[in-house]
Amino acid sequence: MDDLKIFTGRAHPELARKVCDYLGLPVGRAIVGNYPDGEISCKIDEDIRGRDVFIIQPTCPPVNDNLIELLVMVDSCMRASADRITAVMPYFGYARQDRKDEGRVPITAKLVANMITRAGTSRVLAMDLHAAQIQGFFDIPVDHLYAAPVIDDHIKAMNFSDDELVVVSPDEGSIKRAVAHMVRLGGTLAIIDKRRSSAEKTKQAHVIGGKIEGRIALIFDDMISTGGSICGAASMMRSAGARKVYLAATHGLLVGGAIERLQNAQIDGIFLTDTVPIGEEKRIPQLTVLSVAPLLGEAIKRIHRNESVSRLFG
Repeated sequence: MDDLKIFTGRAHPELARKVCDYLGLPVGRAIVGNYPDGEISCKIDEDIRGRDVFIIQPTCPPVNDNLIELLVMVDSCMRASADRITAVMPYFGYARQDRKDEGRVPITAKLVANMITRAGTSRVLAMDLHAAQIQGFFDIPVDHLYAAPVIDDHIKAMNFSDDELVVVSPDEGSIKRAVAHMVRLGGTLAIIDKRRSSAEKTKQAHVIGGKIEGRIALIFDDMISTGGSICGAASMMRSAGARKVYLAATHGLLVGGAIERLQNAQIDGIFLTDTVPIGEEKRIPQLTVLSVAPLLGEAIKRIHRNESVSRLFG
């Protein structure tokens, strides 16, 4: 894999190092910084002419800075005559703005997809997009991975029995995800009827299906942002008599008071992956961070070798 080069922006260099360790490659040399006025500068500090380049950069908070940094790095590689440029985006920012749900609002996920494509990106590798249809916003190939196998393998190692598990969808939009987890883990399914009153506020109404009392509730979502929805779901599970409550999500943004909410919630554990950096100040005792670096590394290797990636989609 001598013609494979992996670079990282400043969004999540630790994840890039883990991916490179998995592949047995060094992280590519790139100098990324800021001019005094805040503009982002970039220099690819090695020869990449004719190489297969992967740039690992989740567009997590600060979203705009990390997005522009990705675009600048793609442009740098394109102008340095890289043969192919893949944007590896473990977390895709602006994914929640994927449709016009009222008048005079943008579809920002499509706008961002256009920007990434026009910058010179050849293909995208993403993980657990908030809405799967975002793949269609790109006019270039998109490989969409799921972190569910990583999370489910960890839960299986806890040796829960099928008859004590209830897999919980925190809203109607997450039912398909919850069913997939239930197929792997066993147990029964419960769905929480969630009503959103604004971009920041949601309200849980009632639980549909699934016996809760005396069972272990596993609540799955694609991300924990402010934590309001998933903590509300945990509270409903406790009120319904759940013996233990665990939360699991791919992306741990943990913004806007999320840590305080999670600490105050009656939960027995939280499972997140390292698609975005989770600093020490957010590492509360209940939290376990699982790495998706081997999954991303395997996908990068298969893309580079033009092999099938579909085996990794489950």
